[in-house]
Amino acid sequence: MLKEFREFAIRGNVMDLAVAVIIGAAFGAIVTSLVNDILMPLIGLVMGGIDFSSLAIMVGSAEVRWGLFVQNIINFLIIAFVVFQIVRAMNRLKKEEPVTPTTKECPHCFTTIPLKAARCPNCTSQL
Repeated sequence: MLKEFREFAIRGNVMDLAVAVIIGAAFGAIVTSLVNDILMPLIGLVMGGIDFSSLAIMVGSAEVRWGLFVQNIINFLIIAFVVFQIVRAMNRLKKEEPVTPTTKECPHCFTTIPLKAARCPNCTSQL
C-alpha cells in the first residue's frame, strides 16, 4: 500500500496540483495585500477617508462587518480576472493541429472508404 501511495504521489498530475496550490496561495496573499494595503485605502480616500475594514453594522448583538466583505469581493474579482487572463492566454497558445483526412466518400455509393482506395470495396466502382 505504501508503494502504491508513493507512485500516486510522484505522478506528474499530483505534483503539478501541489505546485499550483502553493503558488495559488502565495498569489492570493499578494492580491489580499494589494487590496487591503493599496486599493482599499485609495478607494477610501476618494470616498472621503472611509476605512472599509472598520465598516460594520450592528444587528442585535451581532456585528456585520460588511466593509471586510467588500474587500473580499474585490480580492475575488482580481483573482478571477487574472485566472481568466491566464486561461485565455493558454488557449491562444494552444494551436490546433490540422486534421489530415484518412478517408473519403465514394462518389457512387456514398460510403466511407480509405483515401488511397482505387476501387470502392462496397460497390466495386473504379475511383
